[in-house]
Amino acid sequence: MNTSSSHPHVQSAPPPLVGSLPLRSERPDSAQTAVSYLFWIAGLSGFCGLHRLYNGKIATGLLWMFTLGLFGVGQLVDLALIPGMAEQRSRQLKERKYQLGQFDSPAVVVNSDIRAQPLMIQLLQLAKRNKGRLLVTDCVLETGATFAEVESQLTDLVKSGYAHITNDMNSGVVVYEIPELESV
Repeated sequence: MNTSSSHPHVQSAPPPLVGSLPLRSERPDSAQTAVSYLFWIAGLSGFCGLHRLYNGKIATGLLWMFTLGLFGVGQLVDLALIPGMAEQRSRQLKERKYQLGQFDSPAVVVNSDIRAQPLMIQLLQLAKRNKGRLLVTDCVLETGATFAEVESQLTDLVKSGYAHITNDMNSGVVVYEIPELESV
């Protein structure tokens, strides 16, 4: 097993798999996250929920406003959840901008599953080559997609029951396993 001293989560072994968890600096939505944290700080002066409203979570944003951030507990928990909320909102806004800019007629509806299919197929082909095992960094390197795009697709596979998440026994790296492709 070869490991890199600057990246302790990187491993190569037969079958050749390389993987690591995404670093926060690799996320493209840092402005969305920064503004969200500023709104979260406003919650310390009694304006709770603004960060949720900013990230498109209207119902829970209003709930946070009227309960002072679920009595402070929800506000505190959101400190860790803000990067994910900001990333999700950023993705939604980019998709909406693409849809509005690409099509003139509001009657035309873009099915995001159709656009996601080529990436999903690439991920499944990679899983097939690696006996049903996928590491996020492998997927990013092979497909050219971002960490967020790959993780979104892999999460969809887990949610639909086609894959499950484990950790490599030696390195602790997150591994997505697709049982149907383990013996192919």
